[in-house]
Amino acid sequence: MPIYHKLGTFPSKRHTVTKNANGNFLYEQLFGTEGFNNHSSLTYHIHRPTQIKEIVKSTDVSPKIAIPKNIRPMLLQGFQVPPKDDFLESRVPVLVNGDCIIGLAAPRKSLRSYFYKNGDADEMLFIHKGKGKLRTFMGNIEFEYGDYLIIPRGMIYQIDFETEDNRIFYVESYAPFFTPKRYKSSSGQLLEHSPFCERDMKLPTELETFDEKGDFLMKIKKEGMLHELVYATHPFDVVGWDGYNFPWGFSIHNFEPITGRVHLPPPTHQTFETSTFVVCSFVPRMYDYHPLAVPAPYNHSNIDSDEVLYYVDGDFMSRNNIEQGHITLHPKGIPHGPAPGAMERSIGQKDTQELAVMVDTFRPLMITEEALKIDDGKYYKTWVD
Repeated sequence: MPIYHKLGTFPSKRHTVTKNANGNFLYEQLFGTEGFNNHSSLTYHIHRPTQIKEIVKSTDVSPKIAIPKNIRPMLLQGFQVPPKDDFLESRVPVLVNGDCIIGLAAPRKSLRSYFYKNGDADEMLFIHKGKGKLRTFMGNIEFEYGDYLIIPRGMIYQIDFETEDNRIFYVESYAPFFTPKRYKSSSGQLLEHSPFCERDMKLPTELETFDEKGDFLMKIKKEGMLHELVYATHPFDVVGWDGYNFPWGFSIHNFEPITGRVHLPPPTHQTFETSTFVVCSFVPRMYDYHPLAVPAPYNHSNIDSDEVLYYVDGDFMSRNNIEQGHITLHPKGIPHGPAPGAMERSIGQKDTQELAVMVDTFRPLMITEEALKIDDGKYYKTWVD
């Protein structure tokens, strides 16, 4: 995330003696990526951030794989995932590979009884239903329907919901999320042809600082295990920070679609990229305006990637019988395209109100046992006339 941001108070010079108004030392911590070679921030803590009182237990939360090598197009009925009170327990991984975990969650309650940190992966939470506040040691971000939340690995956070009917589509990525290179200058600024810009970003605000000692439960996900630790001080004890590595948000409603006289390929919808997959946003837009244009996407072969589409809202013009919360998987190795009749229906149409999130992975996805519970079982036959 090549934007410089800062909150609170911190010294004018890095790595120098720093004290608060009472003359007590503040403890500097580098919150960095790729060792010391990529984006980082410097945070200043009231207490040493290294104080672990107990390691309580560890639980295996690895996804259970049902189909390790898949060729079948699938439709997963996401809203069939039952709600649960606990934020982490509500997470259901459905599609996984060595690069990412794609899943669904329906948490009813706020995450307030413990703190959470993903030690392996950056997280993208897409808020389909719900409203609230992401709380971190680097500040808070308010969120609502349509927001992407990008949470760097190692970030300690809690999440407060104002609502109980919450639905989240999430991706845990072992490579960091970036905005697409082709939209940026050599130094990282989003350029004029980009479908969004820095003004659209939701950056952390409202830095909450707690000077508390006690027993603070921390849950850390690492290598498929969920470890429970007890910290000696409140994790949100940062008085100030600055840098380039921090959580941030972006609303899908602020993505400005790129359109043309004839149908443009999916990269025009790209919103984020990693070294192992891309994320695209399909939003309401004008259709192609050549007099003979076919607005529906042309048939195409999935040779290099598995395509995952999460349907958010509206009538998705290339599919039949799609509902909110559905996920379609089109695996690499076989072509796919509009459902029968979709191409014909699209001709002459002027616009679409569809809203969807697409994840294209460069390596094949495995199917979890939880995914089979919400699979309709017949999607692959829907192209037969």
